[in-house]
This record gives sequence, structure tokens and C-alpha cells, in this order.
Amino acid sequence: MKPNEVYVEIQLLNKHGLSLRRIAAEVGCAVNTVRRHLALTAVPKYERKVKRVTKLAAHEAYLCERQTAARPNWIPASVLHREIVERGYQGGLSQLRAFMRSLRPALPAESEVRFETAMGEQLQVDWVEFRKGGAPLHAFCATMGYSRASYVEFVSDMKVATLIGCHERAFAAFGGVPRKVLYDNMKTVVIERDMYGEGQHRYHAGFLDFAKHSGFIIKLCQPYRAKTKGKVERFNGYLRRSFYVPLASRLGQSGLQLDVVTANAEVARWLREVANERVHGTTQEKPAARMATEVPHLQALAAPWRGDIAAARPQAAAPEAPVPRPAIVVERIAEAAPAQHPLAVYEQLLMTVQQGVAA
Repeated sequence: MKPNEVYVEIQLLNKHGLSLRRIAAEVGCAVNTVRRHLALTAVPKYERKVKRVTKLAAHEAYLCERQTAARPNWIPASVLHREIVERGYQGGLSQLRAFMRSLRPALPAESEVRFETAMGEQLQVDWVEFRKGGAPLHAFCATMGYSRASYVEFVSDMKVATLIGCHERAFAAFGGVPRKVLYDNMKTVVIERDMYGEGQHRYHAGFLDFAKHSGFIIKLCQPYRAKTKGKVERFNGYLRRSFYVPLASRLGQSGLQLDVVTANAEVARWLREVANERVHGTTQEKPAARMATEVPHLQALAAPWRGDIAAARPQAAAPEAPVPRPAIVVERIAEAAPAQHPLAVYEQLLMTVQQGVAA
């Protein structure tokens, strides 16, 4: 008999006026058990005295170690689930998430209004800076507005020539060029906003030439409103949590540092097998599947841009030509020629000297 059934039976027999001993005999329990149940004010709840060993128990130490190595960042449960499955875990994701909640309470999700775009209409682009210093590490992130399919490339600088190369490879990966590309105020795209009037910006000459060559229109976020490009911003956080932090922390545990080559090799596989194959939280579809329907709406790929790399840098004001200085003419003043005297003068002078000596 279940505990709640025992409680109800004892209470019922007690109302009929049976003694404790008679109730114990009817129910099949000890007299002290009857007394204890009669003293309760509610149905007793069953509590497991011995903690049940779960399928996750063998992996709890590993999970704590991984989260400690990732601090102050946080590794999502979905990422850790893939890791412990490779280590032999046979349980479900819900059990893992329950354990992760015990380590850190879930934060309330921030509500946002999202604007959808037509197929092939918009691409959102952003830089993510992971590391500065002597070995910098940045990521070029591009997310399609309709499908949420993303392209990532790790680089060591954010120069305009690097930006253009990343665009070309992203367009090739997507299979075409969108009609518009959305940016924030990165200096390699726009040098000065509203310079020629409201909405008339001074774009980087080299990058503007590349945009015209490729066939897309440059669009800028509203000032101080980075969430205007919220799709790529949201992906940036997903990239950091689900890719960079787990990989960098794993290498860090071995005393290694993530470099550009390793990051690009790993992120290509992660995009193909994880990021673009997951069910997106907003669309409830896989980005790769939606991208397949979006490709026919993209513009054709342009030929590789052959613009001058030097022109892809902001042009500084040309130095003023030096004012020609007047030539300094040095006139050599001819030495005055010695006065020429008749020969008779020298003879007379010589005779005078000789007469003086004889006297």
C-alpha cells in the first residue's frame, strides 16, 4: 500500500472509533505507525532516503571542471552534452540542464522585437574581438537575415583589405550576394556619417568601390543602436559561448593558446555540423535548410575584386608641394687685375736702388 493510501485508511478507521491496536491490525502496520499518521495534518510525501545514482553522476566532476576552466564565461548545456556523449554519457539533455541549473540559476531572457527580412534581402556583418596584444584574434561574422545561416572567419587584424577578402569568401560560402549588407560604424566601412547631409555618409573609398563591384548596397545601423543588427549580434554571443569558450578553455587546460589556423579549421566543422544544423530558436527551423531556399534569391557572384589595395585605405590629404625657393645666384667677383706699368718705370726704380747702395 502506498503512503498516501495508508494515511487515508488510518484516518478513516480512526473516525469509525477503532482503537489504535485494531487499526494497526486492519492496515497491517505497527501501532507507532498509526500514532504517527494520526499526528500528521496532511498526506505524507515519499522521500527517497538513498540518493539514486543517475547516468550523469559519473560526469558531474568533469562538468564542474569544464565550467571552472571557462570562468568568467559559461559553456551552454548543449555543448557540454556533446562532450560527455563522446565520453560515454547515455542520458538525456534535460537531466544535464537540471544539473547545470544547480550550478548557476538561469537568467531571465530579454524580450526583443525582431524584424524579419525577405529572402536574399539582407546580410548582417560584424567583427568580434576575442584577444588583443601580441597575438590578436578576431572573427568576421556574417549572418543572413532570412535564413540565419552564418559564416565565420578568424583573422589577426581588422584592416579593410582583410574585410574585403572575408566578404568575398562569405559570398562564395552562401552561394551569392545579398542586395544589402548591414554594418555598424566600423571605420573600414564608413569614415564619417552624414558628412554630405542627413543619410549621406562619407564611405571608405576602397570599400565603397568593392561594394559597387559586388552589387550590394551598404546600410548602417542607427547610431548607438547596435541591436539594429540583432541577428548577427545574437549569433556573436552564440559563437563565443558555444564555440570559442569551450575550445579555448580546452586548449588552455593543456597549456595551449588558440590561433587563427586552428580556429578556422575548427569553426568550419562547427558551422557545418552544429551552428547551421541546429533548430534556430526564432525560426524553429535549421538555418542550412532555410538557406537552401534563400540561395535562388541571391545575386550572382561577381568576379574577384581587383581594386588597388592601397586605395582600400583611407586617403590622407596629399602633402602640399614645396614652394619653389628662388635660386641663389652666387656671383664671383673677379679680382682686380694688377696695374700694369711700363718697363721703363722698373728700370728707373732699379737704378735708384743701386745708386743708394753705392753711396
